[in-house]
Amino acid sequence: MENRKVKKTYVIGHKNPDTDSICSAIAYANLKREMTGEEYVAKRAGELNGETAYVLDRFGVEVPGYLGDVHLQVKDMDIRQIEGVRSNASIREAWTRMKQENIRTLPVTRNDRLEGLITIGDIATSYMEVYDSHILSTARTQYRNIVNTLDGTIVTGNEHGYFLKGKVIIAASSPDMMENIIEKDDLVILGNRYESQLCAIEMDASCLVICQGAEISRTIKKMAMERDIVVIQTPHDTFTAARLINQSIPVKYFMSKDNLETFHMSDYVDDVKEVMAKKKYRDFPILDNQGHFRGFLSRRRLMSSRKKQVILVDHNEKSQAVDGIEEADILEIIDHHRLGSMETIGPVFFRNQPVGCTATIVYQMYQENGVTVDKTIAALLCSAILSDTLLFRSPTCTMVDQAAAAALAQIAGINMEEHAKAMFNAGSNLREKTEEEICFQDFKVFNANGVSFGVGQITSMNQEELDDVRERLTDYLEVARVDQHLDMVFLMLTNILEESTELMCCGEGAKARILEAWEMPEDTERVLLKDVVSRKKQFIPTLVGYLQQK
Repeated sequence: MENRKVKKTYVIGHKNPDTDSICSAIAYANLKREMTGEEYVAKRAGELNGETAYVLDRFGVEVPGYLGDVHLQVKDMDIRQIEGVRSNASIREAWTRMKQENIRTLPVTRNDRLEGLITIGDIATSYMEVYDSHILSTARTQYRNIVNTLDGTIVTGNEHGYFLKGKVIIAASSPDMMENIIEKDDLVILGNRYESQLCAIEMDASCLVICQGAEISRTIKKMAMERDIVVIQTPHDTFTAARLINQSIPVKYFMSKDNLETFHMSDYVDDVKEVMAKKKYRDFPILDNQGHFRGFLSRRRLMSSRKKQVILVDHNEKSQAVDGIEEADILEIIDHHRLGSMETIGPVFFRNQPVGCTATIVYQMYQENGVTVDKTIAALLCSAILSDTLLFRSPTCTMVDQAAAAALAQIAGINMEEHAKAMFNAGSNLREKTEEEICFQDFKVFNANGVSFGVGQITSMNQEELDDVRERLTDYLEVARVDQHLDMVFLMLTNILEESTELMCCGEGAKARILEAWEMPEDTERVLLKDVVSRKKQFIPTLVGYLQQK
């Protein structure tokens, strides 16, 4: 049975998700499901900030699962699920399964854990290269296997017992000669001759195989039972029984069990391909993180693998995208930022509008496609607009954003000003957070004219809180710059009520560039940018424009 993966499309925002990034991903995934009936899953590429966590909790929405990268993994592949056989199953049972399921390799498992592999080649070896008459006992063959292989029935003895000693012989000679051949604990294949059966019992054989369905006398049965001898009756003739009996050997005797080449569900396909290229096998066992056998991945299936499919929302910069985005199949981009560095292999649906929030665009797409916005989705989209536009104070805010937020607030039954205040307070509760958490809770990386820089933003209605952040992060910004391998780092401390931003600068020439870009005196100590509250529309365009001129 093949485990055909239902193809998922992940809808995901940027690495340092804000409320717009998360809520737009959830709402757009819902819209795509409603429109297509296919599986679209909202994901997040980083940890939630306090504001977003508050929004999801208030409206009872589950936090999207974390997707750290979109490199193709084994778990994304079509894995052929095959039920394993027990290690004491017979070679014949394994062969029958292989024919029925048209496979060349069978897993040997116990409690879903892989013990070994049995292949057609292993079975061929058991036919062509085994001449030892002691092999059945050496392999500790269960009598039940022998009964099933010979299509027989057990007359006396315990079928769950094991043939542990002795050899296999065919009683083709007279009783006199048999006395010199049969030894204690042997398994004897014979016909309907009473004298031969009696001789085998007297020589203390461990098992008698009576061929051609011959009747067995009460005396023979009684003597066999008294001596704990197993008697098996088979419809086959002596030649056929002798030819078939080696097929009762348990697979554990021939299976491969050492140095098995296995892969895990979380392994990256590129790494797996590299290993597969050096191996001659057609199928490779796949294990989950607990070591349980999950199925086989074929070389053919791997080489025809498909990339993960993603839709990006609220960003189109490669530096802000989830790791491995260059290996993914980007289907759509829904954004409201400047055009960035994202490259795609083929054409994509790209919707980019100069509005204050991605959620505004998503709401428009609900309307355009005639899909009803329910109360929960309306609450999420309205929250995103209030967040990104700073309750309509941001210069990025348009009349379209305000109209969308008003309509959504009515559907959701929320008071925008009260809700925005609660959101901002939840997001600016920074005392319990570490310097790293504060710095990166809303942080984006940009590149301009060969200069890489990161910009974080903290918004608050409380100036004392912003002053506290300045003191705590003064030394940490250099640590962040080095860890992120950036030339410069800036942190915007934005006071929503005063509609102004104090800028913290880190990196060689960082402050000087800002002063020159904003035409401020060189001896300026604290960089205060009046009427600047938007990173996207005010800060980034000015800085990027300055860097490109230089």
